[in-house]
Amino acid sequence: MSMFDPGSFAPKHFAFAFADKVATVTLNRPERKNPLTFESYAELRDMFRNLVYAPDVKAVVITGAGGNFCSGGDVHEIIGPLTGMDMTGLLAFTRMTGDLVKAMRNCPQPIVAAVDGVCAGAGAILAMASDIRFATPAAKTAFLFTRVGLAGADMGACAILPRIIGHGRAADLLFSGRSFSAEEGERWGFFNRVVDAGALQGEATAYAAMLANGPTFAHGMTKNQLDMEWAMPIETAIEAEAQAQAICMQTRDFERAYHAFVAKQRPTFAGD
Repeated sequence: MSMFDPGSFAPKHFAFAFADKVATVTLNRPERKNPLTFESYAELRDMFRNLVYAPDVKAVVITGAGGNFCSGGDVHEIIGPLTGMDMTGLLAFTRMTGDLVKAMRNCPQPIVAAVDGVCAGAGAILAMASDIRFATPAAKTAFLFTRVGLAGADMGACAILPRIIGHGRAADLLFSGRSFSAEEGERWGFFNRVVDAGALQGEATAYAAMLANGPTFAHGMTKNQLDMEWAMPIETAIEAEAQAQAICMQTRDFERAYHAFVAKQRPTFAGD
């Protein structure tokens, strides 16, 4: 039995919808371009942790309301209070925000970020920590920590961003804090696809649904291996993939695909 019921989940600090195996998370403080607060960070972290125990959820879309994705940590509700905290409080905060990224990477469901307008600071991190990123031409993304006198080393950015776009490009963004366009982001491989604003939600949801209707046990394995193999020598990675694939070969989805192929039909996957 699922320990986390997506059908009844009603978060306080963002909107949540669940339909056709896809969970949609919408950051919804549009009047401030959807900033994060101490409470929304924690609630997002807990939700992504709980998705490990939500077998009904097969994929996730994360997006923002009102034509923007996320403006990052709220200046008044987060930045201000941080300037008055001691080291113990500060480290508790930075570990908590890092735990959100860990939770996003550790949940087996693929996460599709649908980015429009402002995608800044911790908002850029949320996009970075997703598995697939779609943007509109109006998306403006910035890892702007340096603008507030901080290191670009935030919530895993120095580890994850270079792996997505390369070391030199990541260094440029993390040192300068500049914003980059959707076109540049797509060229660099940060965005998988750029789509018109009116089509963003539909395309992201359709992609998530395609994943949700695929061999989802195997998708979880793919996500896990993509993360685990960062720190593996090639020989270890090849052995890890041999073991992961042998496990997937015992699934009924693998059998279904074979029988469908023989019958010249499309397989219907069930995630087992």
